[in-house]
Amino acid sequence: MKDIRFTCSYALTESALQSYKEETLSALRTLTEGTGAGNDFLGWLGLPKDIRSQVKTIQQTADRLRRDCDIIVCVGIGGSYLGAKAVIDALQPSFAWLEDRKPQIVYAGNNIGEDYLCELQDLLRNKNFGIICISKSGTTTEPALAFRLLKMQLEKQAGKEAARQRIVCITDARKGALRTLATQEGYDTFVIEDNIGGRFSVLSPVGLLPIACAGLDINALLDGAEKMMNCCTSATDFDNNPALLYAAARNHLYRQGKKIELLVNYHPKLHYVSEWWKQLYGESEGKENKGIFPASVDFTTDLHSMGQYVQEGERHLFETVISVAEPNRQLVVPDDEANLDGLNFLAGKRVDEVNKMAELGTRLAHMDGGVPNLLIELPKLNEYALGQLITFFEVGCGVSGYMLGINPFNQPGVEAYKKNMFALLHKPGYEEATAAIEQRIKGLK
Repeated sequence: MKDIRFTCSYALTESALQSYKEETLSALRTLTEGTGAGNDFLGWLGLPKDIRSQVKTIQQTADRLRRDCDIIVCVGIGGSYLGAKAVIDALQPSFAWLEDRKPQIVYAGNNIGEDYLCELQDLLRNKNFGIICISKSGTTTEPALAFRLLKMQLEKQAGKEAARQRIVCITDARKGALRTLATQEGYDTFVIEDNIGGRFSVLSPVGLLPIACAGLDINALLDGAEKMMNCCTSATDFDNNPALLYAAARNHLYRQGKKIELLVNYHPKLHYVSEWWKQLYGESEGKENKGIFPASVDFTTDLHSMGQYVQEGERHLFETVISVAEPNRQLVVPDDEANLDGLNFLAGKRVDEVNKMAELGTRLAHMDGGVPNLLIELPKLNEYALGQLITFFEVGCGVSGYMLGINPFNQPGVEAYKKNMFALLHKPGYEEATAAIEQRIKGLK
């Protein structure tokens, strides 16, 4: 299997890169030796190896759900669904939802959309469906609300006993509302370990079970992850350690005033990889008024909407481009006798060659326009490469966060909106906050 490659020579000089060597290696040691802030959330570092003992059980559970269900609903929000969706969307056919494919994987608990939930319930009516509910606490509003609705629907349609066989919970080992319910009802369960945060959980049962339910090879995903993890240790020379080079390059650019990182792909199947990456870096680094803002674009599509800004807007951004060397399918541009569209100069070329020249031409134009470019090259889009990419980004995130001087593994800021929401909804225990926020609202009128 070929490995992914990272190149940063288009963004900074070799001497500038080398000036970060000791700082980056020190941050890696802080990460791997567990001496930094958030060191109680480092269980993800061992996942590529440690999770192997559970793979057989995960696969057996997935096989049962695949056999019994036409549709599997993955209930979760943030890291509880983004990693799985990133891998599934990248590796399933683009129009899998239109095919007679069993089972279909759909998602709930990632929003509070009444229309969405009604339409999902309509889809599931009179269907054999199952539920994978992912929540450490079981009380996060979005997934808890969706699970309540879907559980009742499944029990009504299939009966309690059949529903019990089609519900799997991934939750805390001992505590929390979902753990209590799963124990009472006798649901199959997998554990989210206390030392693994949601955004770093894709290689745990959180991601692996839905990915296996989609019929994908979770062993190959873990093989790629393990290979990359071995490449990202302090035993690997700095110049050959892709995660360290990425952390060094992006911190250099940040210190040069590049406050926004655009993750760019030229393959439409990678859209949700970008969504997963945005949570990983935004939630890990956006603290203490610090951090690169993670944004993403799908090229060439977004060149027709965002290309002007990237080319000539404020010079506060850089691009990290994900390039896939070889697509899994081949399509050649045909000759057309009339040639009214003027495209006969492309006849005989593969569509991917056109895409690659668009990619290269855009990168050159953006670099000429003052936008530094980092490049990640995937040999193919498959489980092994995605396992490498996930691990590359995770290790790079931990190292980069420590270089930034923050705790990359907490997320204190996400509680602020929840407090206001619960106060506005008059949740018990929030009476004082309700009174205060109602006074604030009066002042806004």
